[in-house]
Amino acid sequence: MINEQLMNPRSIVVVGASNDTSKPGGKILKNIIDGGYQGHLYVNNPKEDVVQGIRSYRNLQDLPETDLAVIAIAAKHTVQTVDFLTKNKNTRAFIIISAGFSEESADGKIIEQQIVQLINDVNGSLIGPNCTGIITDHHKSVFTLPIPEFHSGGCDFISSSGATAVFIMESGLQKGLTFANVFSVGNSAQMGVEDVLKHLDETYEPGISAPVKLLYMENVRKPRMLLKHASSLIRKGCRMAAIKAGTSDAGQRAASSHTGALANPDVPVEALFRKAGIIRCSGRDELTTVAAVLCHPVMKGKRVAVITHAGGPAVMLTDTLANGGLEVPHIHGEAANELLTKLFPGSSVANPIDFLATGTAEQLGTIIDYADQKFDGIDAMVVIFGTPGLFPVFDAYKVLREKMRTAAKPIFAVLPSVLVASEEVKAFVKDGGINFPDEGLLGSALCKVAETPAPVREKVCTASADIGMIRSIIDSSEEGYLEPAAVQGLLDAAGIDRAGEAVVTTREAAVEAARKLGFPVVMKVVGPVHKSDVGGVVLNIKDEETVAREFDRMIRISDTWAILLQPMLKGVELFAGATAEGDFGHMIMVGMGGIFIEVLKDVKAGLVPLDKNEILQMIKGLKSYPLIEGVRGQEGVNLEAFAETVHRLSALLTHAPEIQEMDLNPLLGTQRAVKAVDARIRIKK
Repeated sequence: MINEQLMNPRSIVVVGASNDTSKPGGKILKNIIDGGYQGHLYVNNPKEDVVQGIRSYRNLQDLPETDLAVIAIAAKHTVQTVDFLTKNKNTRAFIIISAGFSEESADGKIIEQQIVQLINDVNGSLIGPNCTGIITDHHKSVFTLPIPEFHSGGCDFISSSGATAVFIMESGLQKGLTFANVFSVGNSAQMGVEDVLKHLDETYEPGISAPVKLLYMENVRKPRMLLKHASSLIRKGCRMAAIKAGTSDAGQRAASSHTGALANPDVPVEALFRKAGIIRCSGRDELTTVAAVLCHPVMKGKRVAVITHAGGPAVMLTDTLANGGLEVPHIHGEAANELLTKLFPGSSVANPIDFLATGTAEQLGTIIDYADQKFDGIDAMVVIFGTPGLFPVFDAYKVLREKMRTAAKPIFAVLPSVLVASEEVKAFVKDGGINFPDEGLLGSALCKVAETPAPVREKVCTASADIGMIRSIIDSSEEGYLEPAAVQGLLDAAGIDRAGEAVVTTREAAVEAARKLGFPVVMKVVGPVHKSDVGGVVLNIKDEETVAREFDRMIRISDTWAILLQPMLKGVELFAGATAEGDFGHMIMVGMGGIFIEVLKDVKAGLVPLDKNEILQMIKGLKSYPLIEGVRGQEGVNLEAFAETVHRLSALLTHAPEIQEMDLNPLLGTQRAVKAVDARIRIKK
């Protein structure tokens, strides 16, 4: 847990501080001093009496009681230091920047675990080890630069990597991004990114706490904690963006279901972020650009006015916005004609609004006023204003900054001349402005922010199900793939509509079953996992003689112990499946069947429990969704029935956590119904 001694300590001791500021122990002390720490500051160095003007206690025995210890000594000495401070100096918060722990060796991991136990025994807080430290309004306990000035209206930033935190802050500060609290959690021995976010959620005060949260994560160790507190913060009014590094799948999954094969380790992370409402970014510049967008007022719609005196960047931005789902609408009418009279000949107000390279600061202000007050079809503005260096542009940037403060609609500034107009850009940023030097990155960020859904409701409404029947079937079944009767029972208990079927072990029973189901029928082997690969599926059988002949052939296929018969149904092939993803819980994937899953892998994923809105977003997010709607006169699929099937699948998984892999493939959809034609379920107890 994070406590007051960590965030606002009355006293700090730097263990291992030195006069050499090129070393972590020396630099961290200097940063605390330079940061204006107001409490009692102590040093422990066995060879010095004074370090950087601060009294040094050669022996910890002589040290006064201390709230926070920042430790920069060899890993092998940390256990005895922590042990002494917790038991004798009432120290309840620790930042261990030293390396040589679990990231290095098994012995280091043992030392790390011993430290955590000592701190847990006194209900203390630990950041690290192997971290760069933290920055709060009260103390700057880091050994790195830059150290941003505290700004409560800026970003809280939590990073699992110290070096990456430095690079991200550098990227953001150049744009004018501001920061509040910064945490580098290192090895996350006691507290990781998720735990710090939990603290920020539980202590959040609207209008006081930082409104934007940024995360850099290399592992999602506590996905349910992340989901709970990220979505809670966003529902409270926060906005959040994150990088989750390590997205590639280093090896093939040993999965026998389509869903398992498709679910690489990054898929549940992507699903979690969307469920929580976190905007996912892939790199430092993208993260800080998205963060800068989030520090502006919220866009109320998707229509953007591009205001420029340079045509090329405006065209590139317009392409990016249009391709990403935002609009650059045509501006026309009486107000547009009126604005045109106030600009130089040759200007255009059609959108992009181009007021030429000779355009003035006064004209820029006029254009912004019209876009803000008279153009109802505009929700936000992007102003692109650079310079070839012929004259200063302080006046234009001053007008832009004033309009950003007073306009009702958000204004995003693209000031690309970061070298030629460096002084003007610095003045703009110093005055509180945020600069997006690359219009393409800004356009992509605006689109990413717009397309990220709001977090799901705190309480998800699940579909009804016969829980007693589900538990009875699961409890009485052996591990592994369930027999057809058990699969049918689970689908029926969950209310998932399925095709009629019969499982037979004799030729005579097969003929009788086909007669009752009605021709044409489908025959499938029971036993082999991949039926098609062994010739174990025959379609469109229209007579009893063929049923008898195919039964005799199919029953001899290796591992086959029975034959499944179903009526031959028609419809659009759909897919739904699920896998158990460890601490993430169950993940459901949906898509179209056939080539769309086999080759194109066109699927969307979500974490259980899923509500109807989430499911509809998943289905509508498929590239193949137009085929589900129906194109060129072809019959589409009943969207509500498809969503209801997935909703009931979510309920089944909620009540049967033993399910490890499951496929409903295919589902056949028509305008009237969606039916499960084939299903496989594997359980693990």
